[in-house]
Amino acid sequence: MVDKATVIGIGAMGTVVSQILATNGVNVALLARDCEPVGEIFIAGENRRYLPGVHLSERVRPTNNADAAFISSEMVISAIPCQYLRAAWQQHAARVPAGIPIGSITKGIEIATLARPSQIIAEYTPANPIAVLSGPNIARELVRCLPATMVAASALPDVAELFQQTLGTSWLRIYTSRDVAGVELAGALKNVIALAAGILDGLRAGDNAKAALVTRGLVEITRLGVALGARPDTFVGLAGVGDLITTSVSPYGRNRSAGERIGQGVAVRQVIEESPAVIEGIPTTKAVLRLAERHDVEMPITHAVYEVLFEDKPPLVAVTELMNRPPKAEDRS
Repeated sequence: MVDKATVIGIGAMGTVVSQILATNGVNVALLARDCEPVGEIFIAGENRRYLPGVHLSERVRPTNNADAAFISSEMVISAIPCQYLRAAWQQHAARVPAGIPIGSITKGIEIATLARPSQIIAEYTPANPIAVLSGPNIARELVRCLPATMVAASALPDVAELFQQTLGTSWLRIYTSRDVAGVELAGALKNVIALAAGILDGLRAGDNAKAALVTRGLVEITRLGVALGARPDTFVGLAGVGDLITTSVSPYGRNRSAGERIGQGVAVRQVIEESPAVIEGIPTTKAVLRLAERHDVEMPITHAVYEVLFEDKPPLVAVTELMNRPPKAEDRS
């Protein structure tokens, strides 16, 4: 059993994972960035900035002291937004005890390198086994102990099983997988489709349109995932379609909510500036389109989202163009 863990990143998911660990008797150092004033963010046992109204266990200790955070740690969980991940691990990698497992709950793809989060972490911690944690996990539901599931994926089954045992509770059921690429790609790619789903909500396009979008979105993210070496069945599991459904319909999903505002006519820049947390799907869209072009994978929904986000195409025009693509047989994808 793990006695002490370090969670890097004080956002909603980092805070929730810390709370889950504490529920299972683990003492947690919740590490904030140097620029984040812990004393102002955590007040009376609450994360007032990212998860207000939730009283944290006394086992969770928010801190800016990176040296102290890793002392005696037996497990590390990385909960840093993808585009900031490399800088964080350049700073902290030398402090991580050799050999202890690292879990990544980051969902995204680095724009500059097109690397997945676990690949970035592995560059700086080659002596540590890594697992990827993903699934339909809305932070505000997890912290209320509502029934949920998650997938822990690692090339080493023992490592996946350790995270399964350490994070599993009577209300959080965790499955294991060896398809690290598939689980990680599914978590990143679904955010792009969730943005599109939100745009449809903003346009009041209806449930028929959203069902079609999510279904065809699953087809194209599976297509890219398989081209990148993932197993196709991963995308019809919890980390794939499960997470995609949750993110596309939940009022708490940042990507869907951001897409909704964009569909209503709010400028993309304004949506980003007014969001209290990073909207991972926006930078990920750039990376996904580059991957699709590199591997010659057709992704019309992703391309349409890119045009809305970065080329100022009106959302209604983008949707109309998608609907007017040449007809084809569904079983040919």
